[in-house]
Amino acid sequence: MTQLSEVLAGGDDPAAPVSVVRVLARHGFGTVEPGQLLAARGALTGEVVVGGDLLRGALDAAATDLARHALAAPATGEAHVAEDDAVAVGLACAGGATLLAHPLEADPAHALGAALGRGVPAALVSPADGSRALAVTGRELEDVHGSLGSAELDEAALAHVRGLLRRGATATDRVELTGVDVLVDLWVPVPSLLVAGTGALAEALEAQTTVLGWGYRQISTIEETTAAVAAFTDSDVLVLLDHDPGFDAALLAGLRHGRGFLGALGSRRTQAARRERLLGAGLAETDLAGIHGPVGLDLGARTPAETAVSIVAEVVASRSGRDPAALSAGRGQIGA
Repeated sequence: MTQLSEVLAGGDDPAAPVSVVRVLARHGFGTVEPGQLLAARGALTGEVVVGGDLLRGALDAAATDLARHALAAPATGEAHVAEDDAVAVGLACAGGATLLAHPLEADPAHALGAALGRGVPAALVSPADGSRALAVTGRELEDVHGSLGSAELDEAALAHVRGLLRRGATATDRVELTGVDVLVDLWVPVPSLLVAGTGALAEALEAQTTVLGWGYRQISTIEETTAAVAAFTDSDVLVLLDHDPGFDAALLAGLRHGRGFLGALGSRRTQAARRERLLGAGLAETDLAGIHGPVGLDLGARTPAETAVSIVAEVVASRSGRDPAALSAGRGQIGA
């Protein structure tokens, strides 16, 4: 199945109609991840390209058929999965779902696909009948695409999704806003930490990602690191532990790609030497601001575990656009 972001963003046929299928209501299946979405792009009577999946693929057959019809107009459908089929794909038990399928105009579809592909927060909001759709993207969900039909409902929807974003997790919510039954899907990318190097700090960072629910990968070669960083999304994180000058290639790749968090460990001397090498490679002083080095907040960390805490704390602060300070020194809303 084609990647969801590609189908939404347009791929080889950006002018083709787009539809999406979402879970409007369900019973059974056990614990289900929020933000379930399947998208289709193509012609009502021709070939349709599908991306994404619903409930680990258990509902894809029904959803794909529904998506084809929804290229022209909204539709709902019922889908049921037997016990054996549900367990086979990793669901806890049998269940059923009401699926909402609806068209998505080109602007919100492209914006949603681009956001999901880049690894930045995104939300899709529609009335429960699928008659209209609003896509909201960006780190603070500041970019708005489409409309729900009235300024009042749009403002209520924006306030609701931005409130969900402050919780920091992907969510699906069905709520009444200004008297309208609304379905909300919010996607908050989970950071994925790439550690280049080995040792006690690498192990402590892995432990931190386990606590936080982040992804984790540890590699040791320059080639692997450079290739990985060149493919970063905005939710990816590099922590460079190895001081080998050859790893400058990974930092250069990251700066040129312009996505993700680039952190490098090392003493002031190590940082200064790296800085001179990167300037010699053609970077400008302003480019070097994209490297967090020495990586980590000044917490007075002394052990690998404490240093790992300082590093992930800087990542959290950077992702939220905050200048770290003690909560007691601030006046704003805590957690906002």
